[in-house]
Amino acid sequence: MSRWIIPDIHGCFRTLKALLENMLKISKNDELFFLGDYIDRGPSGKEVIDYIMELQASGYHVHCLKGNHEDYCIQSWEADNKPHLFKPKVQKSWEAVGAGETLKSFGVKRPRDIPNKYIDWMRDLKIYYELEHYILVHAGMNFHIRNPFEDTHSMIWTRSFKVDFSKTDGRRIIHGHIPVDYSFIDLVIRNPKGYDFIALDNGVFVTDKPGMGNLMAFNPDDNTLLAQTNLDM
Repeated sequence: MSRWIIPDIHGCFRTLKALLENMLKISKNDELFFLGDYIDRGPSGKEVIDYIMELQASGYHVHCLKGNHEDYCIQSWEADNKPHLFKPKVQKSWEAVGAGETLKSFGVKRPRDIPNKYIDWMRDLKIYYELEHYILVHAGMNFHIRNPFEDTHSMIWTRSFKVDFSKTDGRRIIHGHIPVDYSFIDLVIRNPKGYDFIALDNGVFVTDKPGMGNLMAFNPDDNTLLAQTNLDM
């Protein structure tokens, strides 16, 4: 059995499929942890969710966290189902970060036309997951409050990565959310005493910069780091 942690997929279905089936060769004995941001920027957000839903229905051990792009989608869907004279601010914000690609993948023009089952799936996504030596979140945690597990908004949206180990029982944070260079990802994995966190998002949709544009997979048990080059863009 292997455990794999996979960050932001951003609508790159072919890349995800190649990573899981060709590189990792996953089986039902394996355990998969997705860190959120399944949609936006890439062309196939719906296909990514359909694929993960199929894995779940087929008996694979899959744990899915919510990312800020799912949060955008849910809020936009809810706003679009209410009467407005003008387009709500949240919809404009979502459009700026890739909503168009996601709506196109669903074959719709407005958020409210995304089928309910996908919105329900996004709503049910977990906010964090605890492992023996790590806490998995999409973005990070708010250590300025007594109990950082109560601030679910920060777990999806924060850009602060300083960790208070007294509040994590000594566990490091593994997150996505902010694209970083491949060499930096490797560095934070190899230097557990130098970094409080492991950042895994290599910006799979960033295909025009050296050191970027891969979908990563990290095994927390043996520190294996694998990268699937983008096949979608």
